Amino acid sequence: MNLLNPSLHFRYLAKHYLKNLVSILFGLSFAFAAIDYFQYSQRLHSFSHKILYIFYMWQEALGLLYPLAIVFALIMTKLSFVKNNTMGAFHAFGYDKKRLFFPLWIVAICVYGIFMLLHTTEFSYAKDKANLLLKNELGAYDVNDLFFKYNDTFVYIKKLDPVKKKIEDITIFKVQGYQVRYTIHAPSAIFMGNEWNAQNATIKTHIYTKGELKRYRSEYKETIRTLKGYKPKIIESLYEGKTLNIIDAYSTWKLLEKQHLNSDKIRAAFYDKVIVPLFAIALMLILFFKLPFHARMMNMGGVIALSLGLTFIVWGILFGLNQIGANGVLSPEVTVILPIALLCFFALYIYFKDEKQIA
Repeated sequence: MNLLNPSLHFRYLAKHYLKNLVSILFGLSFAFAAIDYFQYSQRLHSFSHKILYIFYMWQEALGLLYPLAIVFALIMTKLSFVKNNTMGAFHAFGYDKKRLFFPLWIVAICVYGIFMLLHTTEFSYAKDKANLLLKNELGAYDVNDLFFKYNDTFVYIKKLDPVKKKIEDITIFKVQGYQVRYTIHAPSAIFMGNEWNAQNATIKTHIYTKGELKRYRSEYKETIRTLKGYKPKIIESLYEGKTLNIIDAYSTWKLLEKQHLNSDKIRAAFYDKVIVPLFAIALMLILFFKLPFHARMMNMGGVIALSLGLTFIVWGILFGLNQIGANGVLSPEVTVILPIALLCFFALYIYFKDEKQIA
């Protein structure tokens, strides 16, 4: 089948599923944003801040709830077709489960891809912006007094402005054993390309004799390039607990591995955006194949309750496992990738085993 010129049954199924998905997603996200707004509305002092807060929390809700909307829309579409005998008519015309599921799968994959693209943008920072509104600090981007390891040195930053990509007062220490070998101090540094350009730097080398500090040797450098790979947003996230988009999260993950630092929390955050939503694709396949294809002797209320309950249970378990991985109790690969892989394998097993079964 040509996706650029899909068949009539493809367009019919995809249209109904997409309509249900959009309705459910927007309904859930607006409800989430409204409930959150009423909890914190007294801390928002202007009308513009209230509108912005609702908008940012709506964005956060979209990113959080779209996997649930993918599954709920499948349940709603499938059961409405069963109730109206549409599924029976499709089977009477020779359509099997595989052909009927394909349009819904394509729509779900496209929705997943759209949100992956959104999570490479400022969309991922909506909750941080909402929190700044609650603190009445929307324009306060400065991060102060940072201390961290970089390669075989330690770095102290007095003030970081991630918006202007500028550092005020940076000092780099080279420590070997119990001795400070040298320090590099610069009153300012600007992020250029993929590294920081420290300006008007002073290098102070410590001269030791028989393990005792005897004197210093000072050297002036107009510019020194340092902190390669440490983007402003990465530094802000690592030391202020801010969220990261997918690209910055992956860069931070690789950066921490290079520095031989623990990356459990960053890996868990990356998997939460990229891997965890795939449970919705696997679960919608399982439900599509396992939900009844005919209305005869079917308890509609019981089927809906069971389907929704299963979805919430799976989502809740995966959320809890992801938190365990983020806290370093178990590896994020064990708490996130392994459960999703098992769910996907089970879905494929059902796909190939039950594809010819109607009931």
